[in-house]
Amino acid sequence: QCSLTGRWVNDLGSKMNISTVNTDGYFSGSYHTAVTATSNEIKLSPLQGSMQRSPNQKGQPTFGFTVNWSFSDSITVFTGQCFVDEDGKEILKTMWLLRSHVENIKNDWKATRVGINVFTRLQSPE
Repeated sequence: QCSLTGRWVNDLGSKMNISTVNTDGYFSGSYHTAVTATSNEIKLSPLQGSMQRSPNQKGQPTFGFTVNWSFSDSITVFTGQCFVDEDGKEILKTMWLLRSHVENIKNDWKATRVGINVFTRLQSPE
């Protein structure tokens, strides 16, 4: 069984904490990024998401969440799946879209970035 609840770290060193997933599959938490495209001071940012509750997920659920960056005018949506690997380790494989604010529609072409991140469970205290 793969559980989203808990503390995670990704391949770039960003840390995420997901609180309890409720019976409808909704969850909230916080995200502390290790990377940013702005020169602003990085601050802890809230996240909101939901997990697919279908029995077909077989303990490795798909999910999505949004991070509303508290230090910039951007927002990021993540989507992914919670896997249990051959060694019994939980891994979150995700893809994200980062939308930055632009001043006008002519600059829309450069407003969205895409990427992938792999999260593993964070065991040690911060």
